[in-house]
Amino acid sequence: MSFSPEWLALREPADHAARSAHLLSQVATRFGDRDAISVVDLGCGAGSNLRGTFAALPDRQTWRLVDYDPRLLAAARERLAAWADTATSDGDRLVIGKGGKAITVAFHQADLNRDLAEAIPPDAGLVTAAALFDLVSPAWIEGFVSVLQARRLPLYTVLTYDGTERWDPPHASDAAMLAAFHAHQGTDKGFGPAAGPRATDLMAAAFAGSGYGVQRAPSPWRLGADFAVLSRDLVTGFAAAVRETGRVPAAEIDAWLAARLAGVACEVGHEDLFAVPR
Repeated sequence: MSFSPEWLALREPADHAARSAHLLSQVATRFGDRDAISVVDLGCGAGSNLRGTFAALPDRQTWRLVDYDPRLLAAARERLAAWADTATSDGDRLVIGKGGKAITVAFHQADLNRDLAEAIPPDAGLVTAAALFDLVSPAWIEGFVSVLQARRLPLYTVLTYDGTERWDPPHASDAAMLAAFHAHQGTDKGFGPAAGPRATDLMAAAFAGSGYGVQRAPSPWRLGADFAVLSRDLVTGFAAAVRETGRVPAAEIDAWLAARLAGVACEVGHEDLFAVPR
């Protein structure tokens, strides 16, 4: 499953505002005594997770951005170059300076169903991801944790959907719409039947059972008038997903969507997780 560069650009400010500052500070503390670090970002999209994480990491960073969609890898290169204080190409890599950090970025196309272990190079010191694990299956999560455990690699992941949504004002169809959306969340997104809102619980249990210390923290989107365009796209996509399930009558979906497009504030729950081998 892939997302458009436009959608990822629209959600990036909300993502960065939502991520847990406390958990990010724990990441900074963990790696604070290092001069350099090598990071692998899985399902990198347009590079938002690098932009949200780099300031907490050592001054010299090497990132490998991994995605299946070449359009997103191209968008990541373009947006990182525009965001950086300085940017030059070194072959296929991008060398950027930002906020006093020296960052070398490699872009790697891979199918994480088939090539997960190969996507993580031998020199990796940290694996990251954003808004990924609710899309993959419980079996994939088990295999992923096994790959990291075998190499004693830490994971820092943000913005995994936790299944909670609160709308203001409430609507009589909220509960039915949410139940249908969760049914859609559990469908196959390319990795087998998706874990959906269970993903963080499954990861936390798997890492703890593999001898890791696990920290979790909420990272909810809080969308009001300042995120009006994102809110409109969110409810439109939400309604389209519900419609695909056939679980809610079309007229009820239409009424709910019309009410939400007239103006809405909402909180969409996510969780961040930092798992470190003991």
